[in-house]
Amino acid sequence: MRISTCLIAMALAVTSPQAYAGAIESTSRIKDIADIEGVRENQLIGYGLVVGLQGTGDSLNNSPFTRQSLQAMLERLGVNTRGARMRTKNVAAVMVTSNLPAFATQGTRVDINVSALGDAESLQGGTLLVTPLLGADGEVYAIGQGPVAIAGFSAEGDGASITRGVPTSGRIANGALVEREIAFTLAGLDVVRLALRNPDFTTARRIAISINDLISTPIAEAINPGTVKITLPEKFGGNIVDLLTDIEQLRIEPDIPAKVVIDEDSGIIVMGKDVRVSTVAVAQGNLTVTITETPEVSQPLPLSRGRTVEVPRTQIEVSDENEKRMGIVRRGVSLQELVDGLNSLGIGPRDLIAILQAIKAAGALQAEIEVM
Repeated sequence: MRISTCLIAMALAVTSPQAYAGAIESTSRIKDIADIEGVRENQLIGYGLVVGLQGTGDSLNNSPFTRQSLQAMLERLGVNTRGARMRTKNVAAVMVTSNLPAFATQGTRVDINVSALGDAESLQGGTLLVTPLLGADGEVYAIGQGPVAIAGFSAEGDGASITRGVPTSGRIANGALVEREIAFTLAGLDVVRLALRNPDFTTARRIAISINDLISTPIAEAINPGTVKITLPEKFGGNIVDLLTDIEQLRIEPDIPAKVVIDEDSGIIVMGKDVRVSTVAVAQGNLTVTITETPEVSQPLPLSRGRTVEVPRTQIEVSDENEKRMGIVRRGVSLQELVDGLNSLGIGPRDLIAILQAIKAAGALQAEIEVM
């Protein structure tokens, strides 16, 4: 026992804090990479009116739905406006959206987003009137109301105008009151499934092994790359919540496939750490032709019978970037070496996208390319 204790102490002393920190950083908690089946948000949507705008609302002639909604609201309040000519621009029709959290009880408040539906210029200073928020089944689950807070603004003068952000979209913090609960009894389940956010065979198996090691009973099974099935053991007394509380804190190392993600619109390139390249030679060069027109004026000599004319002058320059040389990308290089090697060729993101696709076509890129 003394010898074993000394060996353990020596092992802990040899392990540096940096190595331990690196091991922790490479792992993730199960709660951060997987969702519990049934524990999720639900989307809500509604249609309402925002009032109190300072002349930046919908023009009623161009937005008939705003006129109809305004008339219907006033009639419910005992005001008859049928046949009247309304020209107010202090009202805007909006779509209201929100996410109903899992296990939200009656009386809970949630945030809502408000977006203009018509030709309103800004929702600044407006107040959303009582708006029912419906679920996918058509039932009302929350009621929204309150002042709209927007992040953008717009200002206009006689000779110039400025707009920053999106003044026709805003948010109301805690603006909706939950009126109906979604029934889901988690505590009564005997079997629960974990859904991986990034499905992978290796990650799913590591999760199952980690759970079985914690409970010392084979209760977890990876049934596919995106799902791990867990059966409630007897020692937890039928309480699945206690089991999930212990499981979600377990740390594992997710396995990430080698992938290169390319967004051609913005020129963004993201490469995973396991991207590898076989030995390949890369050369990059662009042919640039520059044509410059510098016309000159030719005037006749004094007292002569000539006339002033314009003489064209054209200068053409051709550059094929001869200073660019072919570079060798060695076999099995790391991600950092690959980036450094491609950057040494002096290429931009657009050319880098074409080079990566060409390397993939040559069969030298050991990764999947996903173009967004």
